[in-house]
Amino acid sequence: MPTLPWTVPNSPPAGAEAHVSASRFVTRTLWGALRSLVRTPAVRRQADRAPGACGATLRAQPLRRTSWTLSAGESAAALKEFARSGAHRPTSRALADRMRDVRCATWQASAGALPMSWEEATRRLT
Repeated sequence: MPTLPWTVPNSPPAGAEAHVSASRFVTRTLWGALRSLVRTPAVRRQADRAPGACGATLRAQPLRRTSWTLSAGESAAALKEFARSGAHRPTSRALADRMRDVRCATWQASAGALPMSWEEATRRLT
C-alpha cells in the first residue's frame, strides 16, 4: 500500500502551534497487518472530519507487518478525542492483541511546519 497523502481537514491559524502525534505498529502476523489495513478507510474518514484535526497520513508496509501514522491537531485534547472516539477506538482495541511492537511520540510544532515529514516522525520514534 502506498503512503496515503497528507489530508488537511482544518487549516490551523498562521503562527499557531500544532500538536503532532506519530506512531509505528508492528503486528505479530501478516494477518494482523491485513486486518489493520481493512480498517484504515473508516479511520481515515474519521480523521478527515475530526474537530480540531490539522492533518493526517499513513504509511503501510503490510508484508513487513509495519504501519506508521502521523497526525496533527489544534490541541493535545483534539488528538486524544480522535483516538478515543469514532472508528479509531474500536480499531485500536480490536488490534491491540495482534501487535508485537508499538511506539508513539508526541510533540509540538509550528503550524507552518505542517505537513510534518516522515523523516522527522521516524527520528522521534527511535
